[in-house]
Amino acid sequence: MSHIKTAFTLLLLLFLWPASVATADMKLTEILAGIQKRYGDLPGLSISYKREIITRSMALLGGSTDADMASGQIYFRSPKFLRVQQDTPKPETIISDGNTLWWYVPHKNQVYRYPSHQLGKEIQLLNDIFQGLRAVEESFDVMLMETDEEGGYQLKLIPNPPWAEIQHIMLSVSREDYTIRKVETHNQIGGITRFILGDLSVKEEFPENFFRFVAPKGIKVIEQEG
Repeated sequence: MSHIKTAFTLLLLLFLWPASVATADMKLTEILAGIQKRYGDLPGLSISYKREIITRSMALLGGSTDADMASGQIYFRSPKFLRVQQDTPKPETIISDGNTLWWYVPHKNQVYRYPSHQLGKEIQLLNDIFQGLRAVEESFDVMLMETDEEGGYQLKLIPNPPWAEIQHIMLSVSREDYTIRKVETHNQIGGITRFILGDLSVKEEFPENFFRFVAPKGIKVIEQEG
């Protein structure tokens, strides 16, 4: 009798498992299409953010701290223009036109200038997100995970080929309109950088040279060579 039960269970798994995998794949395809529709055709956007950095020891304890937190505003214009304006704890600005990245630190009276091939992968990831994760499966293995604490979708992105610093990225996505609410990058040593994104405002236009940086007089420019 036990052999019959075992055979029956295996038979059920044989029929049900492919169906469940297909359903999950269809749902993932639906979510990615929803994100593309939400962001893909936007001329530009503005969105507030809160950022926290959680070390490996904090992550193991299951909590976070306000020891390394920041907040500000992100601006994006398709296809490659990005400005991250940090307001707290101290004003800082990152500006990228896709060719050059500037990191302006006014309280140190200096700005760092990076060539395009040195743009951080996190900056590139933000560009990809605000273009609706276009062609995301060409650079990442994407998995649909359990819902987050607010009932939203969770996507896990594993870089393929692997990145030296980042193990994977987690995205929390609203069920209602496929808005990305949270971005977490998990590094190889267990630390987490978390961006909590606020309400999105569509921007048709930006001021001239908004995504270009001109160093104020007296500011030290530090060239970061490739």
